[in-house]
Amino acid sequence: MRALLVLEDGRFFEGESFGATGTRVGEICFNTAMTGYQEVLTDPSYRGQIVAMTYPLIGNYGINSLDQESRSPHVRGFIIEELTEVPSNWRSEMSLDEYLRRWKIPGAQGIDTRALTRHLRTRGAMKACLTTEEISLEEATQRAIEGQGVIGMDYVREVSTSEIYQWDPEDKLSAPWSIAAANGGSKRALPPIKFRIVAYDYGIKQNILRLLRQKGFGVTVVPASTTANEALAVNPDGIFLSNGPGDPAALPYAHKAVHDLMGKKPIFGICLGHQILGFAFGGSTFKLKFGHRGANQPVKDLGSGKVAITAQNHGFAVDPDSLPPSVEVTHINLNDGTVEGMRHKELPIFSVQYHPEAAPGPHDASYFFDQFADLIEKGRVD
Repeated sequence: MRALLVLEDGRFFEGESFGATGTRVGEICFNTAMTGYQEVLTDPSYRGQIVAMTYPLIGNYGINSLDQESRSPHVRGFIIEELTEVPSNWRSEMSLDEYLRRWKIPGAQGIDTRALTRHLRTRGAMKACLTTEEISLEEATQRAIEGQGVIGMDYVREVSTSEIYQWDPEDKLSAPWSIAAANGGSKRALPPIKFRIVAYDYGIKQNILRLLRQKGFGVTVVPASTTANEALAVNPDGIFLSNGPGDPAALPYAHKAVHDLMGKKPIFGICLGHQILGFAFGGSTFKLKFGHRGANQPVKDLGSGKVAITAQNHGFAVDPDSLPPSVEVTHINLNDGTVEGMRHKELPIFSVQYHPEAAPGPHDASYFFDQFADLIEKGRVD
C-alpha cells in the first residue's frame, strides 16, 4: 500500500506503508541515532511528532518489552528508508511492523530520508501529513498546514502520571541489565537508598528512573501539575525535573512550581526540566531551526574544556541572554553554540539539556547523577 508524506510547504515523498494505516499530522523531525529506534518510539518527548530516522536500515533487531522508555509509543508516525521484515535478535519479541500495528501508528518505508533531512535542515522544522488514504496532494498539504504542531502546545498533561507513586519499591526493575541475569543468573545488587527525592514527571523516561535508583536514590514520582508545597510535603532530599514533550513556554504551572522550590531543596533538571528551570530563573526559550535529536551531539563543558558525545531530543533551547547574572551557562553545543547546561551561582541548582541517562547510549555524561547526589550530601553537611 502506498504511503504519502506531505510537508506543509508542499514538498512530498512517496513510500510504502507499514504498521497501521490512516492519516496522522504532526511536526516532522529527524533523529540521527544508528540504534535505539524502540527507545525513540516510546520516548514521551516525541508526543505530537512524526519521526524520521536517518540511519537507513531500521527494525533489524525487532522489539522487546524491556527496552521501552514508557508503556507505549508516543510518535504520531514513523518514517524510514528500509524496513527489516525479519528481525534477528534473541531478545526480539515481535517485529517493528507488528508493534506499530498493535499501537495503531502508521509508518512509511522507502522514503528518501536523506533528501527529507536535507530539506528540513534547510527549511526548518514544519508540520507534515502522513497518510495511506487516497487523498490529493493539495488536501494532504492543507491538513498539514491546519494540523497541530509543537509551538504553543502543552503535551505534558497528556503524558504525565495522574497519581503520585513510588518507583520500583521492590527493586525489581532498576538493576543494570546483563546477559547473565537475562539467562537466569543473579542480578547485580542495587545500592541502599541514601537519598529520597521527588521526580516531576513531565514525560519521564524509564531509564532515568532506573539510573536514579542505581545511584542510590529512592524516587517518588509526582504529576507535572504538582505544586511546590505538595512536593515539599513529601519531605524529599532533592527535586528532579524530567524530560518531556511540547513547548516549554506553554507550561506556566510548571514554571511557578519550580520557581517556588528554588532555595528550598537541591534541584537537578534534564531536557524539558532544564528549559522549565530556565523559565523559573526568569529566562525564556526559543525554537531551534530543526532541533537536536540523535546520539552524536558534541557538548563542551566550559569549566573543564572536556567534550562529551551526548544523546539529545529537543526542539527548543534556553536563551542565554534572558538569564539573570545569578545563573551561569556551564555547557554549550559545539555545533551551534546553544546552551546545554547551566547552574545557579548561589543555590544548589543545575541542569543539562541533553540525556545523561541515554539508552542505548552514549554514556559520557552519566556522572551528573553522582553530582546530584554530591549536591544533596553537601547540603546536609552545610
